[in-house]
Amino acid sequence: MIYELEDRPFGHKLAELGEQIPNLMVVDADLQRATETYFFKEKFLDRYFDVGIAESNMIGVSAGLALIGKIVFCGTFACFLSQRACDQIVISVAYCNANVKLVGIEPGLSSGRNGASHQSLLDIAIMRAIPNMKVIEPADSTELQSAMEVIVAIHGPVYLRTPRGNVPKIFDSNDYHFTLGKAYQVRSGSDLTIIACGIEVAQAIDAADELHGCGINARVLNMSSIKPIDTEAILLAARETGCIVVAENHSIYGGLGGAVSEIVNESYPVPVIRIGIKDTFGEVGPLDWLLDKFQLSHPYIVHAAEKALKLKKA
Repeated sequence: MIYELEDRPFGHKLAELGEQIPNLMVVDADLQRATETYFFKEKFLDRYFDVGIAESNMIGVSAGLALIGKIVFCGTFACFLSQRACDQIVISVAYCNANVKLVGIEPGLSSGRNGASHQSLLDIAIMRAIPNMKVIEPADSTELQSAMEVIVAIHGPVYLRTPRGNVPKIFDSNDYHFTLGKAYQVRSGSDLTIIACGIEVAQAIDAADELHGCGINARVLNMSSIKPIDTEAILLAARETGCIVVAENHSIYGGLGGAVSEIVNESYPVPVIRIGIKDTFGEVGPLDWLLDKFQLSHPYIVHAAEKALKLKKA
């Protein structure tokens, strides 16, 4: 399915929040174009700080501002944020429960043409394991902006996996509202459940449509809130549909698939098939090509659904 694109929703929303919240600060690491923070900078230069190419220092400055009462957004490419600055995030932000909103730009394979060094395939696993940290990956521009309104209103650290540039619009902004800790059912179905986050939600919808043409009714859950996660929705899906496919733009280890598997295994075991990066590094290429190369596009979700159904019947 082809969706309408919205131009730089993160950057525009951040500037809008800056108008509404005088206490909001932004700290950058010399990537204002990539992070779209230049919209905020142009309006609120006195509340914008660029520390240069020094991600760990960016976290330290952000934590300091938060600990004197500011609400802070800071970000860079998701791989730099989660890997280079991990220790500072753990100690200065999470341990102190500092009110810092960490923005990981172009997560997973989304940085495409920048190659493996810029593709964050580990960040959900890292951030999900940090105490006090909330982890969110919106599915589209509408959910991204709604999630920003939610996280700016709650105290404490949040990791927001954020798309860059033109972002597809799947949900109607007049009807949809992000809720922390809750899944959103995109499609109803009783034969199996597809749980997805981020760019994989659109792939899951396409897969469900194709399965419907074959007489298979797939429930689709948008699990944008990865931590806290909607345990109730996952277990309801396990009980009512009997098998689950999880699709994410991340390693199959430690991400959304791992979280779903942990919940199902502990409380209501059913077959769970994980779609994600299979213990390898990324490559250079356009996103559509990479999704096919690493088997994240909707035909592979369809194949996984067929496999899950066979395991369910066994």
